Amino acid sequence: MRNLLSTFCFFIISIIAYAQTTTVEKSIYGIQTGFLGFYANNEARLTNSIALRSELGLDAGFWGSDVNDINGYLLAPVLTLEPRWYYNLKKRTNKGRRTANNTGNFVSLKTSYHPDWFTLTNADHLNFIGDFTIIPTWGIRRHLGNHFNYETGIGIGYGRYLLNKNDYYYGDKNVVAVNLHLRIGYSF
Repeated sequence: MRNLLSTFCFFIISIIAYAQTTTVEKSIYGIQTGFLGFYANNEARLTNSIALRSELGLDAGFWGSDVNDINGYLLAPVLTLEPRWYYNLKKRTNKGRRTANNTGNFVSLKTSYHPDWFTLTNADHLNFIGDFTIIPTWGIRRHLGNHFNYETGIGIGYGRYLLNKNDYYYGDKNVVAVNLHLRIGYSF
């Protein structure tokens, strides 16, 4: 009877431990950088496999012209909310792979807002036009050690320019938006 009770307790503890290793983290803070920007983020658990990522950052842009010899850069603020479904956490656990710090593949709905608050640029009289985008995205997130991570994602979705009365823009307000990112970062 004692062996049966010990086996049962071990079985229950194993199930609980397994369930805990296959969920997204309760809350993760981090910083990331990529080719086009710098970001501070938080991922908060909503369910066992869904996390809400909130992000504040600076998106970068570059341009150049051989005709006018005009080259420039731009840094503009971006606010992002992105629910992420980490769909392969149990599969990674079954194969003995890491899932700590939300290491896994994900599908998300990246929603970003570029407000016209300020810009950091070397151009004179730049007319920055804010925008709002919603982009379904597929991506992967991996950790190197306990704190360093890299992430990549790709998606295509909807964007809308937020024009003021004084903006000189003659194109369509509704555009196709693309999310293609490759970032490295640090999780606290």
